[in-house]
Amino acid sequence: MELFTQREGILLIVIYAVIIYLATFLFARGHTRSKEGFLVGDRGIGSWQGSFSIAASWIWAPALFLGAQKAYEQGIAGVFWFVAPNVGCLILFSFFAVRIRAKMPEGFTLSGFMRETYSKRVQRLYIVQLVGLSTCSFAVQLLAGGSIISALTGLPFIWVTILMAMIALGYSLTSGLKGSVVADYVQMGLILLIGFTLIPWVVVKAGGWHTIQYGLGGISGQYSSLFGAGGTEVFLTFGLSTTIGLLSGPFGDQAFWQRAFSLEQRSIKKTFIRGAVIFATVPLMMSLLGFVVAGNGIMVEDTQLTNLQAVITYLPQWTAVPFTIMILCGLVSTLDSCLSAVSSIAGHDLFSDSKKPNSLENGLLISRIAMLLLCATALIIANLPHMQILYLFLFYGTIRATTLLPTVITLLKPNVAEKGVFYGIIASFLVGLPIFAYGNFGHHTVWIVIGSLASVLLSGVFTLLLPKDVKGEDVQHVKSL
Repeated sequence: MELFTQREGILLIVIYAVIIYLATFLFARGHTRSKEGFLVGDRGIGSWQGSFSIAASWIWAPALFLGAQKAYEQGIAGVFWFVAPNVGCLILFSFFAVRIRAKMPEGFTLSGFMRETYSKRVQRLYIVQLVGLSTCSFAVQLLAGGSIISALTGLPFIWVTILMAMIALGYSLTSGLKGSVVADYVQMGLILLIGFTLIPWVVVKAGGWHTIQYGLGGISGQYSSLFGAGGTEVFLTFGLSTTIGLLSGPFGDQAFWQRAFSLEQRSIKKTFIRGAVIFATVPLMMSLLGFVVAGNGIMVEDTQLTNLQAVITYLPQWTAVPFTIMILCGLVSTLDSCLSAVSSIAGHDLFSDSKKPNSLENGLLISRIAMLLLCATALIIANLPHMQILYLFLFYGTIRATTLLPTVITLLKPNVAEKGVFYGIIASFLVGLPIFAYGNFGHHTVWIVIGSLASVLLSGVFTLLLPKDVKGEDVQHVKSL
């Protein structure tokens, strides 16, 4: 499906990069002279900038493609069970973002908070989870972006992934979190501008509201209700596991805790709630493309590209240019969030244990080295032969679920046993991941559900039920581990 020549593809990527670099150069200077400036934007990120950054960081590859794909394949039921948990989890997270900031106003990372609350060994588990998630997320964006840009331009996949990584790395290395937030603001603005221009145009050309109505049940027409047989099927095979995985999403992602520590404290809750609403517009807009394609009975060979199929079917070929820029914005906005998240863990958690913890230059250097290592690792993963998004999804979806309940319980309940948190997370990972993977690879719905529940619940059960030793001795004997 090549719509551009390789030269045109390179020019498109360069134009996009120039726009983002210009924005970060003009509006993100002066925040790299201190640890607080580089890692948390001097704790002065404004509410609207923060909301757009939160929305852009939460888009990921699925929001750009799954909205249209689910609308096409599973109608309104599929769209609901994709959008509702995505929005709900950000709204829920806003309350916990307020709590962690109140408990640690000068904090930097979730893992650092868990160290202060429990021990180094619990912190290490959280670092593994948070860095693992960021690495897989980065690789997923490269896989998705590399595939579609390569398909559109004929550029080699490996070079597309390198270009995408270098764009995000460039302004993240020089501007830190503030650069990420400014870039997110611009990218989310472009996504909304292009989306609100192209998608209504597609709907009109495809036949208008009546075509959408015809497509509400998906291409098969069986999924127009949440409560019928089709809706129940979607809930069991997609909705339940997606809801569990998404609810743990921001709780297991340092990018969102980093924003909780960087926002103006009085506006944290409303910033996250507004971000959830802004985010929702993207998959909902994309779902309209899936509905019109289904409503007109068009058979799509690769349903992951339903949105692109709609654009090139109903609009002039030149509209593929802004549409491709919109895709790039959504993918790169997550890349820079991953880079900033890992830099905060390296610059705060890991650097605090280094031999020269008082050296500002060394701390920022370690943060930047962590960004480089993340880029290199994710590029290797994304370019492994036969690598698929599903494999990475299984890993990061399960690993982030393992820390959900220990985090929530810690923020809500005093005097929690350190050993319950530590062994609970290990149990969730060792039991939940194999079951969930078996269910997905074997297409066994029951095992998918069991694996999802085990990943979340085991750590919570251990955290709540294992008793705390007298006078907190269970913490004291592991505090230095």
